[in-house]
Amino acid sequence: MTPTRIVTRGDVRLAVYEWGSAADGKPTLVLVHGYPDSARVWDAVAERLAGQFHVVSYDVRGAGQSSAPSRVRDYRILELMGDLAAVFDAVAPGRKIHLVGHDWGSIQSWESVTLSPMRDRIASYTSISGPSLDHVGYWLRAHARPGWKGQQLLRQLARSWYIAAFQLPLFAPAAWRFGVGRSWSKLVRAMEGTVVDASPTQTADGRNGINLYRANVLPRLLRPEPRHAIAPVQLIIPMRDRFVSPELFEGLSRWVPVLRRRAIDAGHWLLLSHPDKVASCIGEWAAEHAGRAPGR
Repeated sequence: MTPTRIVTRGDVRLAVYEWGSAADGKPTLVLVHGYPDSARVWDAVAERLAGQFHVVSYDVRGAGQSSAPSRVRDYRILELMGDLAAVFDAVAPGRKIHLVGHDWGSIQSWESVTLSPMRDRIASYTSISGPSLDHVGYWLRAHARPGWKGQQLLRQLARSWYIAAFQLPLFAPAAWRFGVGRSWSKLVRAMEGTVVDASPTQTADGRNGINLYRANVLPRLLRPEPRHAIAPVQLIIPMRDRFVSPELFEGLSRWVPVLRRRAIDAGHWLLLSHPDKVASCIGEWAAEHAGRAPGR
């Protein structure tokens, strides 16, 4: 798919894709993809929402047709939030946006949902398989003791083994370069039974995206900060997710006053396996909060 526009922020060029236009008068819905995907992972969901919304997706820095900074620090969440703000200003200047994130797209979007001035522009938020790293930092502290909560912690750590591997200097980039990139579709099909068409930039996307983990995970988990949302938040929780356990979202009402949970019997890439259900949940939530000012 050819980008409908290129949004430039500093040295970074972001490839943006649109279904419709803000000039059509429809509410704008921005979809943010995760790792190691590109914006194309949203295509099936976007097509189902295009009749109701002006739908926007974009390749985050380091993925797809967007540019890829070489320094790890250029992948910090605050930089990603700046990219999202630039996309907001380009596709719907001055308007409130309905925001949706999957995996790392959701992780990075929590920053915008919980920090001014960005959070004042978000009419609603749908988070799929991507908790706030700060919220997870507090969750880890609450579970780092013997007993039932300690068992939950151990189960999540077992799911997150790859995060430790990504911190190794050479291992993960070499794995993508010499095998994982070529085999990505087969690996996802073996894990979930879901058909994933590897993108032409799959190997580079996987290799560049490792910097997301290196730049953000340890600093956020070791020194979490309070993150309070004022926009209504919907959690779509795939119950067969191999990477993110539902327990990670326990206690989220502490940070989010308006919260709804939607469980789906699906794996991590439910955008591809269940696009009808995902689009329905997103559309209902955004429509329910269309034009609503965020409340404290």
